[in-house]
This record gives sequence, C-alpha cells and structure tokens, in this order.
Amino acid sequence: MTDLEIAMFISEGEGLRSEFKQSFNQETIETLVAFANTNGGKVLVGVTDTGSVNGVALKPETIQIWLNEIKTKTSPAILPDADIVEFGNKYLVVFSIQEYPIKPISIRGKYLKRIANSNHLINISEVVQMHLQSFNTSWDYHISNEFSIKDLSLDKVQNVLDILSQNNLRISDDPLTFLHKHDLFRDGQLTNAGYLLFTNRETVFTTIELGRFQTETIIKDSTRTKSDILTQVDQVIDFVKKHINKEVIITEQPRNTQIWQYPLEAIREIVTNMIIHRDYRSASDSIVKIFDTRIEFYNPGRLPESITIEDLLLNNYRSTPRNKLIADFCKSIGLIEKYGSGIRRIVEYFAKAQLPQPEFRNISEGFMVTVFSNNHYSSKAEISSQVGDKVGDKVGDKVGEFITKNQSLILNNIQSNPNITAQELALIAGISKRKIEENLSKLKKLNKLKRIGPAKGGHWEIVKSEK
Repeated sequence: MTDLEIAMFISEGEGLRSEFKQSFNQETIETLVAFANTNGGKVLVGVTDTGSVNGVALKPETIQIWLNEIKTKTSPAILPDADIVEFGNKYLVVFSIQEYPIKPISIRGKYLKRIANSNHLINISEVVQMHLQSFNTSWDYHISNEFSIKDLSLDKVQNVLDILSQNNLRISDDPLTFLHKHDLFRDGQLTNAGYLLFTNRETVFTTIELGRFQTETIIKDSTRTKSDILTQVDQVIDFVKKHINKEVIITEQPRNTQIWQYPLEAIREIVTNMIIHRDYRSASDSIVKIFDTRIEFYNPGRLPESITIEDLLLNNYRSTPRNKLIADFCKSIGLIEKYGSGIRRIVEYFAKAQLPQPEFRNISEGFMVTVFSNNHYSSKAEISSQVGDKVGDKVGDKVGEFITKNQSLILNNIQSNPNITAQELALIAGISKRKIEENLSKLKKLNKLKRIGPAKGGHWEIVKSEK
C-alpha cells in the first residue's frame, strides 16, 4: 500500500473490512478469522483504534512468527498476506485476508463473523449453515439416517406427477425415478428434503400451530398441522380463508365478484415462503395467529445478518435459500416462481389492494410477517383520535376533500411504519420518489404529517386532529 492509500485507509476508520490494532495479539487473529468468514478485509497493526499511528517494533523473524501463530491457532488454517509498510517514519504491518471458500474458520474453537465494525460470535445453527453453503448445499440435501423409503408416500409423489401432467408437463417417470431425478432419493437412501416433502405420516418436524384469536389471550378456534410440507400449504391457506372476511359483490356477469379481507395471492406467497424457508432443525414450531384486523405468520429461522429489512423490501440482496433442495424442487413443480422475489410481490399485492404494507421483522430466533386489513388503525386502542375529520375503517377514507388516493396510501403506510423511507413508499405506490416527496410536502403543509428528527434516523408522525 502506498502512503496515500494508508492515509485514506486510516481516515476512513474501522469498518466492515478494516480494523486497526496497536500491536499484534489474539484479537488480531480473531479479526482475521471474522474477515475470512465474512467478506475479507485488512488489519493494520501499529495504529490505535482512534487512528493514531504508533508503529510497531520489528525483528527479521517477527512476521514469520506472527504468521505461524495465525496458522496454528486457526482451523482450517488460514495464512493471510502480510506487508510491511513505512508511514511517517514508522513501520506498520498490513494483514490482508480474502473471504475463505470453505467456512467457517475458527480460532481455538471460537467462530466469529464481521458485522459493521466489530466481531460477533457465530451460533451453532449459523456454523452448520455456513459450512453447508461452503459446499453449495444445505441441510435438506443430506441423507436422513433416521428415515427410509418406507417412510414415504409414493401416492403423494404420484399426485404431483398427475398435477404436472394436467399442466401439460407430461412426465413418464414412475414415482421412484422422479424422486431420483430430483435428488430426493440417492444411492438407495432418503434425503431430509424427500422426507419433509412426502412423509406418509404426521411428524413433529413440520408442526404449524394455527389459531383464531378474539383478543391477545382469548382463542376462538385452533388447530395444528403435522403433514408433509406440500399438503401444509393448502391446509394453512384454508384455515386463513375460514377465519377472514369475504365480500361478495353482485354483478351482471355470470359470476359475482369476491373481495377477501386480504389479497389471497399475497397470503399464498407468505405461506409458501414460510414453509419452504423454515429452519427445520429448530425445535420451535411455525405459528399463524389470526386477529380481527391482522394476521401474524411466525417462522423459525431469522434473516441472515447480511440482509436487512430494507434490503428485503428493495430486493437488494442475493437469495440464498435455507433449504436449497426443497426450494429447487418447489420451483420445478411451479409452487414458487423464482428465488428472492416473493417479498416484493407480497408488497405489491397489498399496495394494489390499497392495504397497508405488511410488516417484516426478525423476532426471537425466527422471522415474522404481519399483514393488516383496512380497519387496522381505527381499531388500535392506543390511537385515541382519528386522522382528519373522520377516519372510518381506513386512514384516509375521509380525511377532508383534498386528500388524494396516493396521499391516503402514504398515510396508511406511515401509520404502519413511521420509519418508512420515500424510496419504499415509491415502490409501494408505484410512482416516482420525486412524486412521493411532493405528496409528503403537501401533507406537511396540510398539517396532516410532520417529520420528527433528521432525514436519516428520524421518523414520520401523523398529526391527530383536534375536535
């Protein structure tokens, strides 16, 4: 590195791929391990964490001793590049490490990853997943030592073949050959994916708890499913349809129009994603809770640390299915369209139905999607006054004569997520970011909306009218 590069490196401070160490020690190796498990990076030895250049004392064998220590303390052993640079009449050592292809790397049995500008321990579940992904595979791809072909229902496999034939995808394979071709049954042994997809009995591995709640503690109806995961998609959707409202509009057409409380296409997308991407190694169950004005879908298995909720909404991430074989099989039979686009379609379905944007969040050791119906806000106990002169079942139903459809949609989504960005609102409304900003400005002038805090780090607040 040149003097200019060193100066720029120090001026930028510590980050995702950079760290300073006053001297070489155990923490230096830990950071190199974290870099190797994440995106790679550089450790600059001889600089304090505040950016002060102190330099290091070096002997002819110093670098080789340090490299040997790194090699002996890591598993699999890593060997970073080491460069001695002179900066301001002081010597610095730059250790550079690339992201390792075989992960995770450990230091004396401890696994670390890099998040922002610090190192974090990797839990056991992440260690397993990281190792499997290093070999371009996943847990569901591996052979199950607990189950065999006798635990499968070949009739269920034949049902899939029949459905594919009805969709003009004629397949002449018998059920067993079909399983072989999709890697669900290999070398005479059953994979975890094969068992979950076509088990011939109920299993605790797939348990989904379903409930219709009158309040947070009063349950009006409940059931559970422990079927194979293909059957569960329809079972969960049927339970949801049983407990949500449906409006029938009489028309002159042969068939009347039906409008559900929530867009069923979005519900199917949520349920399908929940089942396909669940962490089936977790002891927790998937849970669906239906309330009067919202539905909560909880699934074991959090988002990867590298993907934020904003990345998810903006489709700014690389899809890495947790259950790669299950996802690939479901794509091949048309149950899902393609990887990584489900969240965007869900948001678009709700925007088209003029409903609030669903809420996505990591919670406990899992991931939750919450959807809201159009009377969600006026039913919330904490909202004591309504927006505008009168808000019926939806914010913006009647917020004065000058509130447009897009402005109403903006208010709905801000009520759901006060931290929502203009870019996210643009994607939901299907208009440009500039148009969103113009509408936000008009709503502020109309005293319907105000901004609390700065553009970054602040939030929106709906102004409650006084009667």
